[in-house]
Amino acid sequence: MRYNRLGRTGLIVSELCLGTMTFGGDEGIWGRIGQLQQEEADGLVKAALDAGINFFDTANIYAEGRSERILGQALRNLGVARDEVVVATKVVGRMHAGPNGAGASRGHILAQVEKSLERLGTGHIDLYQIHGFDAATPIEETLQALDSLVRRGTVRYIGLSNWAAWQVMKAVGIAAARDYAPIASLQAYYTIAGRDVEREVIPMLESEGVGLMVWSPLAGGFLSGKYTRDGDGDGRRAGFDFPPVDKARGYDVVDVLRELAEAKGRSVAQLALAWLLHQSAVSSVIIGAKRPEQLADNLAAVDVEFTPDELARLDAVSKLPAEYPGWMLERQGGYRGGPSPRR
Repeated sequence: MRYNRLGRTGLIVSELCLGTMTFGGDEGIWGRIGQLQQEEADGLVKAALDAGINFFDTANIYAEGRSERILGQALRNLGVARDEVVVATKVVGRMHAGPNGAGASRGHILAQVEKSLERLGTGHIDLYQIHGFDAATPIEETLQALDSLVRRGTVRYIGLSNWAAWQVMKAVGIAAARDYAPIASLQAYYTIAGRDVEREVIPMLESEGVGLMVWSPLAGGFLSGKYTRDGDGDGRRAGFDFPPVDKARGYDVVDVLRELAEAKGRSVAQLALAWLLHQSAVSSVIIGAKRPEQLADNLAAVDVEFTPDELARLDAVSKLPAEYPGWMLERQGGYRGGPSPRR
C-alpha cells in the first residue's frame, strides 16, 4: 500500500480507501447496494486495516445513517486509535422531510454534522464533504459554515463531491479571497470506461492542487469481469444499472483488460483499479465490497504493474472522443511553446 498527500494538504491517505456504502442497507436502494451488518462490516474493516488502508469514506445518507454508525462501531470494536485513521463523511442528501431536510445551507450543515459525529462516535471528522451541488444555497454560505467547523476543530479538512469544474473553481476562489478553509479534495466518478472528468475537472484539480478521490472505480461492477458482450452477469448492475456506461466503448475496454489480466494472472477488476492508481491526479480510489473475497481481490490491485506499452494500449482503447474546446486547445497549444515565462 502506498500513501499520498490529499491535494496540497499535509494529510496522508492510503491510495485505496474503504467505502462503506454497502453497510447497513435493509430495503430499497440501500438494500440493493449492500446489507452488511456489524459483524460482517467489522471483518471488512479489519481486512482493510491489515492491508494498510488508513482511509474510510461514508455519508450521512448511506442507509439513512446506519453506515456511519456501523463504521464508527467497527473502529471501536477493533480497538483502532482514532488518530491512526482518516474518516470522511458527507452531507447534502435528504435526511428528513421538509424544505430544509437536505442541501448545503448553513442550517442543514450545522445540524447534520452533529448527528454524523454522534453516529460515528467521534469528536471530529477528518474530511467533511459536500455530497452534491446545492443550487439553492450560495457557495459563500456553504463555505462559511464549513470554515466555522474547521475553526471549531469539529472538522479537520473540507471537500466536495460531484461538482462541475466551474463550481469547484468558484469555491476555490471564494475560499482564498475570504480566508476560509481551502478545498482539500473532490470526490468524483472516474473509471477507465468513463474518463469524462479528464476534459475539465482533472486539469482544474491539478492546476489548483485539489486532491481527487475516485468513487465507483469499477463503474458499478461493469469492470468487475462479470459482464461481457454475450450477456450481463448477475451483479449489482442487473438491478441497479448505475453509473451510466457507454457499453459499446466499454466492452472494447473490457476486452483489452481481460486479455491483459489473463496474461498477468490477475482479475479484470484488479487491472481496472490499477489503471486508476497509475493516474497522477488520483489521491485515493474508493473500493467497496459485500464479501471478504471481493475485498481481497480489490486490495491486490496495488501490486499490479503495467509496461509503458500496456498503458498506451489501455489509453488508446479508452480515450475520450475529441470534443470542443479540447481539440482547439490542442491545436493552438504550440503557439507559446518552450519554457514557461517567469511570473
